Amino acid sequence: MSSTPFIIIYFFYGLAFFSMGLLVMMEGGRSTDARLRMALRPLAGFGLVHAAHEWLDMFRVMGHFGEFFSVFFPVVALILLAFSFLSLAAFGSYLVLGSESTWRVSLIIPLALEAVWVYGLLLFKSRYSLADMYPIADVWTRYSLAIPAGLLAAAGLVVQQRAFRRAGLVSFGQDSLWASIAFGWYSLVGQIFTMPSKLPPSTHLNSELFFDTFGFPVQLLRAVTAIFASVFVIRFLRAFQVESDHKIAELQEARLLESREREALRAELFRKVVAAQEAERQRIARDLHDETGQALTAIGMGLRGLADELKNKRDKNDTLNQLQALTSDSLRELQRIISDLRPAHLDDLGLSATLRWYASRLQEMVRLNIHVDISGREHALDETIKITVFRIIQEALTNIIKHSRATSARVNLEYREKAVYILVRDNGIGFDMDAVESRIGRVSLGLAGMAERAALLGGTVEVHSRPDYGTEVEAVIPYGTVKKEEQ
Repeated sequence: MSSTPFIIIYFFYGLAFFSMGLLVMMEGGRSTDARLRMALRPLAGFGLVHAAHEWLDMFRVMGHFGEFFSVFFPVVALILLAFSFLSLAAFGSYLVLGSESTWRVSLIIPLALEAVWVYGLLLFKSRYSLADMYPIADVWTRYSLAIPAGLLAAAGLVVQQRAFRRAGLVSFGQDSLWASIAFGWYSLVGQIFTMPSKLPPSTHLNSELFFDTFGFPVQLLRAVTAIFASVFVIRFLRAFQVESDHKIAELQEARLLESREREALRAELFRKVVAAQEAERQRIARDLHDETGQALTAIGMGLRGLADELKNKRDKNDTLNQLQALTSDSLRELQRIISDLRPAHLDDLGLSATLRWYASRLQEMVRLNIHVDISGREHALDETIKITVFRIIQEALTNIIKHSRATSARVNLEYREKAVYILVRDNGIGFDMDAVESRIGRVSLGLAGMAERAALLGGTVEVHSRPDYGTEVEAVIPYGTVKKEEQ
């Protein structure tokens, strides 16, 4: 038979295992399974060393070895062949034993195979001539190392297939199973038919019998099974990328969860701050009303009484009238501060009535025409929602008075099915939001406060404005399932 087909067979045979060994060496360390990561190291060694053995055979057939190297070729080839199959046995042992506590024990299997192999060579050396030893050594290496190593690899890949299935990587489990089948054929069929030698049963069961029976050399079967085994091993290496993607997704999910928890804690903290602020406002308003307000009222009444008694004493009467007017002004200012801190109407009359009262009170104090329009079926709102809606409208109207130069403002409050809709609009000068933000480096505290209050309840606040257009503050505050307010 021509040497050209063997050259091609040896080339692709070696290329298959070399590619597998190189990729396993590069990708094997990415596995999250320590058992598989440990097992893939000797598999990479098997692929690279066995490829070197087959390419040495290719160069031998091509006649590239000189006379000097030809003397050492049998020894080098035998060492490479034995080491490669011992590495394959270590790969199978790691996968079959499969637990960290038995990794050291798994080394006993390839060491035991090596001991049997060396003992056999020493035994045959005393029985056969030196000329017969190379084919006998090759045959014995395949019988004592290649066949058990290939079967161990096949068994280990079956174990790995189950591990892939448990991890939910079914397709990679199928690749592992096909690789197991390929290694099974490679060991049982490919290594049984050895070169002819004086070592039974290779005297009859050899490569010549295989060629006479099937019409092609056994090296071609080995090459084909090697290609199949390498392809399926390389295919299940993709599982490491999937594992990495899953790991990245888990880390991203953990970061997202951590971010949500941090946001929830921040929101809860802000909620407590707002609640404490409202409680403190309510306490201060109550104290001012009960103590300072009553004291000022008593002073005013006393001054009025003194003024009545001193009607004939003009100078003193004028002073008392001035003191009485000053006390009345202080009392009105105190009442304004109390209502701004915590309008009692919000607790007594509800949100709608409080908004109308607040708008009318503002109109008395400033030159601003405020129209309040409330639509939809009024709902019984939670205390937090009532305060939030009132504070957003209060802040919007305060901004209009301070900055807009508006003559009129409209407050729309709409009770929708699952949310309160707020729209506060003025006819003022408006402003460029981007320019303001770039000038002061942030959104104003008032707008940020409205947005924070709304966000705590899952709501939103949007501000629309441009020069000579006016400003619109639009907010949506959800309240979920609510009860109809009892009349």
